[in-house]
Amino acid sequence: MKKISFYGLLSVIFLLTACSSVTKITSVWKSPEANQHRVSKILVIGIIRESDRRIRERMETHMVGDLKDLGYDALSAYDKYGPKSFEGLNEKEVLEQLRGDSIDAVITVVLLDKKKERYYVPSRMVSTPYVMTQDHFWGYYQSLITRVYMPGYFEVSERYFWESNLYDIPSNKLLFSVQTQSFAPGSTEQLAHQYGQKIVRSMMKNNVLNAQLRETRNTIQP
Repeated sequence: MKKISFYGLLSVIFLLTACSSVTKITSVWKSPEANQHRVSKILVIGIIRESDRRIRERMETHMVGDLKDLGYDALSAYDKYGPKSFEGLNEKEVLEQLRGDSIDAVITVVLLDKKKERYYVPSRMVSTPYVMTQDHFWGYYQSLITRVYMPGYFEVSERYFWESNLYDIPSNKLLFSVQTQSFAPGSTEQLAHQYGQKIVRSMMKNNVLNAQLRETRNTIQP
């Protein structure tokens, strides 16, 4: 049985960390009037280019699920209005449509930018246990000679820059805005799940979401 050296262990930890999706909030803005507006029916709409349609679908779906867990009547713009949503409509027509559907708030999910970055993964060392070989010269000698040093290499990681805004439809005003960065998303599903919970938690922490709508089945804590 082979044993991974201290440096090899560090490399494994580095790899696991690098491959894990991490979403961090970089800035938050809240309107002084935010607490004066109470919403119940929320539309989530992803503003993401067509080539990333799968990301849009999952981002909307996960955030809708997180809002429903709090008791909100939430729905996905992709499911409700289709992939083109409000294409070809003007502001008045869109607001009339939303108000006609009894939607009193909209959360936008915007992919501002997506970048690829290269990072270096250091070498790792694998060795045999000394206790089994050090009492014989040849065994000890071979255990040192046969240590394997694997050369380092470069990995490519993606970084996503997001912005989500909460708009009150009756007043047509921005109530809340939060910007985030997502590092090395392991999968679209993982990215969407983590992002949805991160944004909803931030809105709860800032008392933007209506605490009175929380249900006993709520699994998200601020």
